[in-house]
Amino acid sequence: MRAPEQIRLKNLELLIAEAGSAAKLAKRAGTNSSYISQVRRKMRTKKGTPRSIGDSLASKLEHGMGKHQGWMDEPHQAEWDRLNLADKDVNAHPGPDIRRLLPVISWVQAGEWMEISEGFVPQYGQELLPCPVACSKDSFVLRVRGESMEPKFHDGELIFVDPHAEPVHGKYVVVMIEDTAEATFKQLIVEDDRQYLKAVNPNWPNRIIELDRTARICGVVVFKGEMV
Repeated sequence: MRAPEQIRLKNLELLIAEAGSAAKLAKRAGTNSSYISQVRRKMRTKKGTPRSIGDSLASKLEHGMGKHQGWMDEPHQAEWDRLNLADKDVNAHPGPDIRRLLPVISWVQAGEWMEISEGFVPQYGQELLPCPVACSKDSFVLRVRGESMEPKFHDGELIFVDPHAEPVHGKYVVVMIEDTAEATFKQLIVEDDRQYLKAVNPNWPNRIIELDRTARICGVVVFKGEMV
């Protein structure tokens, strides 16, 4: 018989600790880090059942971490005790207040997001990440590219963007400029009823450009995070 789900959940915590983070574990196992996050928090499927560690995921985790087949279904009492997992619900650990799951999209999609968001259906394997702050249902996630926003934002970091948040002076915004294929990401500066985009990096060429009628603000950054 299949071992109780609680054993697999506790062993998942052991593997996360061994790998160094949930993201690193997902990479070694060749699986989706957002799904592991959903499993840990017992987020529910559309049918209303909590997401669980199925046999396929258990096998990937075992193989990725060099464990023998069936390791996920075995009690590892000493290790559980070491992480204080034996007598408590592993999902009861303090964490951010997750408001909703958001899709990680491309910078090309960001430029046309309001046109495609209503009918957007995540594909199999689409990365969905939990947002710990209040945001609209049309919010999305981007991966920062390049060095123009350092040291505030680094290449590879995640930014959570809300297209319905108010773009006011000092906010970080995602902008689509006419005749370009992709959106860009800068700080919004408002002076004397004129708007500018500013690169945070002091060594970036042409740090400040005026935002004219050929540009459209696609959203405001409401949270940032880093995959470690």
